[in-house]
Amino acid sequence: MSETITPAISDRICKHMNEDHADALVLYAKAFGNSPQTEAAKMISIDPQGLNLAATIDGETVSVRIEFDHTLKDAEDAHYTLSEMVKQARKLQA
Repeated sequence: MSETITPAISDRICKHMNEDHADALVLYAKAFGNSPQTEAAKMISIDPQGLNLAATIDGETVSVRIEFDHTLKDAEDAHYTLSEMVKQARKLQA
């Protein structure tokens, strides 16, 4: 069984996303965060219901909350859901 999403797991996921998937975070903000002008984004936290981003829009940092379409069961579910969300976001941005 995968790990539940604790604050430590949230920090680990955020670090990975910020270091390796910054482009995906921008797509999330644009497609799911009602922030189409997002220039950059950083993941601040993730919990079973959603994720919090700090998005840069016109040089200003704004908070963006994105709710998931289901409650995440664990870290493995988070990985799967975030991967699916980036695929959906790419389709929406095409």
